[in-house]
Amino acid sequence: KAVTKVVEAFRQAMIDSDAKALKRLLSAELSYGHSDGFVEGKTALIDNISSGKYDFVSIRVSNQSISLFGKIAMLRHLFDADTNDENNPGHVNLSILQVWIKEKQKWRLLARQAVRL
Repeated sequence: KAVTKVVEAFRQAMIDSDAKALKRLLSAELSYGHSDGFVEGKTALIDNISSGKYDFVSIRVSNQSISLFGKIAMLRHLFDADTNDENNPGHVNLSILQVWIKEKQKWRLLARQAVRL
């Protein structure tokens, strides 16, 4: 339940462009892979979401599965989102793999990779 809750908090923080929440939810060692192969870290991701470079209008998640391995959680889901990146409306339909790690009693996103469907 804790992992499901933090994953939902991350989804909402992306929609809200909430830099404070993202800072709490992301590991300092984040490796965030986009569907085009571009990979960025925590600071760049937060900056790009906060600036509107990445603007999620809505995010719908389906077919979610979570597997726990001690302090590691592996999550897969389908990601269907409406975007407005730099004021350009768009839509993405992705398959997502996320790896969450428990750091100091808090779940934080360590890695994410997206693939276009």
